[in-house]
Amino acid sequence: MDDYALSFWIYMGVMAVFVTGTLKRFLAAHVSAMPSLLAWLGATLLVERLCALCMPAVLALAALCAACWLYAAWAAPAPTLPVEGKAVFITGCDTGFGHATAKRLDALGFEVFATVLNLEGQGAKHLRSSCSPRLTLIQVDITQPQQVQQALITTTSKLGMKGLWAVVNNAGVCVNFGDAELSLMSNYRGCMEVNFFGTLSVTKAFLPLLRQNKGRILNISSPSGDQPFPCLASYGASKAALNLFTNTLRHELEPWGVKVCTILPSAFKTGQSSNTEYWEKQYEHLLQNLPPSLLEEYGEEYLMETKELFQSHAKTACEDLSPVVNTIVEALLATHPQARYYAGPGVGLMYFIHSFFPSSLSESFLKKLFMKKTVIPRALRKQNGMTLLNHNNNDISSNNNNITTITTKHPE
Repeated sequence: MDDYALSFWIYMGVMAVFVTGTLKRFLAAHVSAMPSLLAWLGATLLVERLCALCMPAVLALAALCAACWLYAAWAAPAPTLPVEGKAVFITGCDTGFGHATAKRLDALGFEVFATVLNLEGQGAKHLRSSCSPRLTLIQVDITQPQQVQQALITTTSKLGMKGLWAVVNNAGVCVNFGDAELSLMSNYRGCMEVNFFGTLSVTKAFLPLLRQNKGRILNISSPSGDQPFPCLASYGASKAALNLFTNTLRHELEPWGVKVCTILPSAFKTGQSSNTEYWEKQYEHLLQNLPPSLLEEYGEEYLMETKELFQSHAKTACEDLSPVVNTIVEALLATHPQARYYAGPGVGLMYFIHSFFPSSLSESFLKKLFMKKTVIPRALRKQNGMTLLNHNNNDISSNNNNITTITTKHPE
């Protein structure tokens, strides 16, 4: 009986170690590590079966020791490269990820070249006052090739023979509002100019320096470039182009020793995302530029709900940018950086569902996660004999709180 009790508790210990390891890999959720995750799950099931077959206490104890040793070896931090002598060029440092990354890398001892749109802006002033003299601020609009070339000349002249270790392509915009049909052509062009062509211009300009130093390229992308997020067609299309370019570049630069990584953040408060006035201007601009016939078919109440959902989503986004900054640092200093990094809460689980579940379930998950639309386009309501009522059953588009319900009119 005592031997059985000992075996039972050792069995529970072994299972705890393996299940904990499995959960840790799942929560990390790097899709590139899925084979390892599946192998870990297989090992868990194997140990569970062996223990279920009443393995002797001594053998179970040996298995527990081996499991603990393997877990400790696996959980040990990977060796990193030294910071000394490494220079990094970062775009889009006025605010958000770029600003926070420039400060962190400077504090770690990197020589940082930080680009901003405005050298007299608040972001640039804050970097000047809070960072060391190693940090160099350069005014660059990445959609202007001559400014990119001037940034290359400035960086090269200051580096001398030292070379450049990495480029962090962070600059990006999301000039988007509404469904794919409702998004203006200027939105599509604006996103592509910055998120794709601007990043492409910087990458091509700085590649000779990176090849010379066997350095790294880190592109800050978005899950919307891989998955069909509702109402993010223009932004997602530009990030999809960036993702394909990054993956192609990674294969092509492998013989040169240049590592190329994609950083995929979850939702964070950056740039104008939490600015109520910004969303109001976007909404008014859309109303003024949509064809009247299209506006009539969708209805202002449909656009209003979309704006409010974007605002609500922005308010709930994470303010702590450290998960992304930490991931950038990891990618810069890892001896063997991963092709893709998933930074922030929930994004790993989202990719796990996208990669291993049916597309219908994955897309349903995205709709519930991001844009829980309840208002139906006006033309569809008319086709289905519906009217939009408020809670007092008055025929108006929305009440003062913008709370609406859909009610079907039945024949008398």
